[in-house]
Amino acid sequence: MSSAAVSSYHPVYQAAKENPEKFWGQVAEAVHWTRRWDRVLDDSDAPFYRWFTGGELNTCYNALDLHVDQGRGDQAALVYDSAVTDTRRSYSFSELRDTVALFAGVLAERGVAKGDRVIIYMPMVPEAAIAMLACARIGAVHSVVFGGFAANELAVRIDDATPKAIISASCGIEPGRVVAYKPLLDEAISLATHQPDFCVLLQRPQVEASLQAGRDVDWDEALAGASAQDCVPVLATDPLYILYTSGTTGEPKGVVRDNGGHAVALKWTMENIYGVQPGEAFWAASDVGWVVGHSYIVYAPLLAGNTTILYEGKPVGTPDPGAFWRVISENDVRVLFTAPTAFRAIKKEDPTGEHIRRYDLSSLRYLFLAGERTDPDTLHWAEDKLGIPVIDHWWQTETGWSIAANCAGLGLLPIKEGSPSVAVPGWDLQVLDDNGRQAPAGEIGTLAAKLPLPPGTFPTLWNARQRHFDSYLKQFEGYYNTSDAGIIDSDDYVFVMSRTDDIINVAGHRLSTGAMEEVLADHPAVAECAVTGVADDLKGQVPMGFLVLSAGCEQADDEIVAEAVAMVRDRIGPVAAFKQALVVKRLPKTRSGKILRGTMRSIADGTPWKMPATIDDPVILDEIAQALSTIGYPR
Repeated sequence: MSSAAVSSYHPVYQAAKENPEKFWGQVAEAVHWTRRWDRVLDDSDAPFYRWFTGGELNTCYNALDLHVDQGRGDQAALVYDSAVTDTRRSYSFSELRDTVALFAGVLAERGVAKGDRVIIYMPMVPEAAIAMLACARIGAVHSVVFGGFAANELAVRIDDATPKAIISASCGIEPGRVVAYKPLLDEAISLATHQPDFCVLLQRPQVEASLQAGRDVDWDEALAGASAQDCVPVLATDPLYILYTSGTTGEPKGVVRDNGGHAVALKWTMENIYGVQPGEAFWAASDVGWVVGHSYIVYAPLLAGNTTILYEGKPVGTPDPGAFWRVISENDVRVLFTAPTAFRAIKKEDPTGEHIRRYDLSSLRYLFLAGERTDPDTLHWAEDKLGIPVIDHWWQTETGWSIAANCAGLGLLPIKEGSPSVAVPGWDLQVLDDNGRQAPAGEIGTLAAKLPLPPGTFPTLWNARQRHFDSYLKQFEGYYNTSDAGIIDSDDYVFVMSRTDDIINVAGHRLSTGAMEEVLADHPAVAECAVTGVADDLKGQVPMGFLVLSAGCEQADDEIVAEAVAMVRDRIGPVAAFKQALVVKRLPKTRSGKILRGTMRSIADGTPWKMPATIDDPVILDEIAQALSTIGYPR
């Protein structure tokens, strides 16, 4: 690609690698500080590094008030586009600041203060972003829980975060159905040991929730009686939010994001990675419940002075596969960021791109994809139909922003099929073998980032410092273990191959198979079980359960499978996409008792695999293959 000749990527990358303190100190000048930092990088507690220690700022001020103070208050800050309710609403920076300040008053007047936690259990409505920014305004720590999670999953997060308040809505809306949130919220609170002081409920016209006297507060009534709250300065190292991600044991991990490094890094990414300028519209088609929603629906675009799109709908079915193109056309979106799953769904419904041709997409400059590997077919289809660069990039909940990407703002490098390109400035990414030695170019190993991680990543897990160390820093001294396997080729391009633990990737959502196994094991007829992710054309991966029944079980296999599927749906939620399970005689294991989930996945996917040297009984794999063939695997 000709742009490679003029790319400034390499000098910028080297500057960040050779002197990270100088590099990020200069970047930090673009952020408004109420008190300048004492140290750019604090290594006094290595390997737990901190950025901008001693500095004070307010993230909400940087995202909203600063733009108003600089004379850009009339610019659109947030555009709400609800395809499921046929609603459109736009907030200028001034309007969004004023509403956020009032809702911050709702919280502050009820005792929420700096450091208190607030859980947000909301659908994709502007009030979700308003609640997040209001917490940031007063220094409270928000924890957004995706609205698709079941009551017991919410209860676990309530007990871990111990929130002073919970903010929710009467319902979420899916194509063809309305999901009442209040019964789920009430059940979660009843299951939780910790009890919030109060709940704020946004009543939506589709469902009216009954409010519990003395605990529940109506959003509109509370806002009408509130006083605007000023921004509260916090330390750069104070937490901005907690975002729970699935752990390998099924116990969620609370990823902590701090205020200072987060504001510095995310503001930098908008121009340098995504290539957008202040005032331009940026759309991350995700959900506020996931890290993409935190980073690129709410915080980064607003910090950088962009117009952000908050979309309530699907890529297809609301009402058709032209939904994304309508939003882009109506809002002059310059960059779209979504998951490959969305494009697979659009491609399936509109393979010839007929709906694309109905809209003026001349504003669209780049398409960024992340959340899972972009398959070549989807990549080439999108390139062909849109006629713009399609950029795969790779990052994680823990990192908060890209580890590897083709940085559009620095001038695109050539695109390599199957690769999220190169390490982003600030990242020293390497491939390590099991002994922690750097692997030669082109050889597979564990992708690991040399410490310190750049600003904006996670400094710790909520109330779990040792778990943070054990999960991410222990295996390779001096490195962050991404738990992804991959290679780096001779051109420094990264290829992410697979997870090295039991986290599977369902439509861009990282989910724990261990958590699903815990649910399945509770079925009275199930003696033993395993869950692995199998390839799926639409979602990338979907979970497949393998059930070994208790001896003497007289219940029909299909009844047990149906009940098991229902249990996972009830306890983890539809987001798990758990729809298939097989009853098998036994599970393949190593002699030490480790279940060979990866081998079962390879059999189901029809990909090459080797007989594990430590397998206890090779015949079991033939039995697994035969059982899979009865339901059409490999596809």
